[in-house]
Order: sequence, then C-alpha cells, then structure tokens
Amino acid sequence: MASGEHLKALVRSHIKGDDSHFLAVAMQMAAHEAKQGHGKLAQDLRTLIDAAHSKKSQMPSASPVPIGLPRGELSNLLAVGAAGTRLSEMVLDESTQQRLARIISEQRNFEKIRAHGLSPRRKLLLVGPPGTGKTMTASALAGELGIPLYIVRLDSLITKFMGETAAKLRQVFDAIRDTRAIYFFDEFDSIGSQRGLANDVGEIRRVLNSFLQMIEQDQSNSLILAATNHPEILDYALFRRFDDVIEYGLPNQKQTEAALKSRLANFSKSIKSWKPLSLAADGLSYAELAKAADDAIKDAIIDDRALVEAEDVVRHLEERKAFHQRKRI
Repeated sequence: MASGEHLKALVRSHIKGDDSHFLAVAMQMAAHEAKQGHGKLAQDLRTLIDAAHSKKSQMPSASPVPIGLPRGELSNLLAVGAAGTRLSEMVLDESTQQRLARIISEQRNFEKIRAHGLSPRRKLLLVGPPGTGKTMTASALAGELGIPLYIVRLDSLITKFMGETAAKLRQVFDAIRDTRAIYFFDEFDSIGSQRGLANDVGEIRRVLNSFLQMIEQDQSNSLILAATNHPEILDYALFRRFDDVIEYGLPNQKQTEAALKSRLANFSKSIKSWKPLSLAADGLSYAELAKAADDAIKDAIIDDRALVEAEDVVRHLEERKAFHQRKRI
C-alpha cells in the first residue's frame, strides 16, 4: 500500500489547496502500487486522476497548465518516475548511507536551515558503474521526502537545431523553479562532457554553457540529480556547481549477500550458506543481482516450488557473468 510519506504529502497538499501537487503525489502512489504488483488498484487510481484532470481542464482559467502531470512541451521533456523506494530498502556502504541520510535530514529541515542564511544540499552528482544504485537513489529520495520524481528526457531535450536545446533546457529549469520535486538527469555525460573533446560539437558546447549558468542561478526548493557512468569525461566546471558528489561501486561480498537475501526474501529458506552465491556473483552490479534472483524465483514459480535452491541462483548469476565477460572480449 501507499507509504506514510505519500499519505502525509496528500494531506499537506489538500490543506494548502495545491491541486497540482495533490495529483502528482497521487500519480506517484499509482506508480508505486503498479511496482508492487497491484495492477487493478494502480489502474483505478490512474482513472480517477485522469478524470480529475479532465474536469479541471473544462473549468475556465487563464493560468497555465500545472506541471503535476507534465503537459504540452513539458510532457516530451519530463517523464514521471516511480518514487516508492525507501532508503532502508537499499544496500549501501555506511558512508553513502550516511550522506544520503544527511541530505534527507537537511531537506526535511530546509526552512530552519535557510532561516540562518544557509542552503540545504539539493544539487547532487551521482557517479559509478551501471546498476549500482544511482537511479534507485533518485526514487528513494523522492519516496523519503514525499515529493514527485521527474526524469529529464535527454532524447527529447537534445536537438540538432541551434539554440533549441538551450530553450528546452530553460523550460526544464522553469519547472524546477515552479514545482518542488526531484529532477533526474540520467546519462548526464551526454550534455556535460568536457568542452574541446575531439567529438565535441558547437551545439553541445552551448548546451553545457547554458546548463552551467542555469544550475548556478537556480535557487529553487527542488532537488537536481545528475547521474553518469563516466565522470572522467565531465567538464571540470560542473563539479563545483553540485553540493555533493556521491560515488557508487560494485557490491562487496557482504553487500552481495544482503542484496540477494533481500531480493529472495521468503523464497530462500532452503539456502543454508550464502558464500557460494556471493562468490558466484563477484563483479556483478546490484541490478544484475536483482535480475538473477528474480530469474531464480520465476523458475521456482513455473515448477510449482515454494522455495528456490542455491544452485538455481548460482546458475543465473554465472549466466550473467558469462554474458558480461563476452561483452568485454
């Protein structure tokens, strides 16, 4: 069911009369329920939300369409992400866990912090290999804070026409200013690469310059997250624009065991030793661990078994390792 933070966010937005935020949180709840496998409930929520938007659109108003559910040009630039994850569900090293907890604490107390002329951390650069938790962090921050998660669609943002990309980027930053949410720039190196690289083109240089100016000037209450697998090619000027740079890595043996235990949950009572699994998983990301565990669970379901066996999980882990080794050849 919906998290306590979602319910509190709904009540707060109702009290404030903020319909756009109310509907945005409701959409986040629908995405959360869909993720939990509650398809009927998720569809019912979406139907109610669509009906509310339809009714609202028929009312006379001279004001622009709110960003709760991006419309018009913004619908091509922003996608609504799932925000049902909680920080406690993530397997992280102690340092990263503490840094994210500190960001959440500062955000929950941002009014007190700003009353003393200071700013809470809200511009974050997440770096690390694919599947190590960067996207999940965006979802967890949104879930913990009870605010929407919007994913910036770089495929729609970047165009070949001079000046058009910068204009679209300005629309995104206007949304960041107008609606408190988490705005997630994934694969950020596509616009943040160093100026002067051999494959650099003029339009991308102009986009990067525009981004640097806009993020420098941004004084909103939103959180801006940028994620990259290739921090080494980012322009140096970017790093000082972010309040924090958080590094993610592949899980160690202890973290691998914790991730597999969490993912397998009630299906793993027959597994007596986790060391063979963690050894078989060496070099895999959190995302690959989750996929291998899910494959083992699906095998058990198809075979009408209530539990997964250790050798089933090991087989799927080794299949994924073999695939990645072939890719590296």
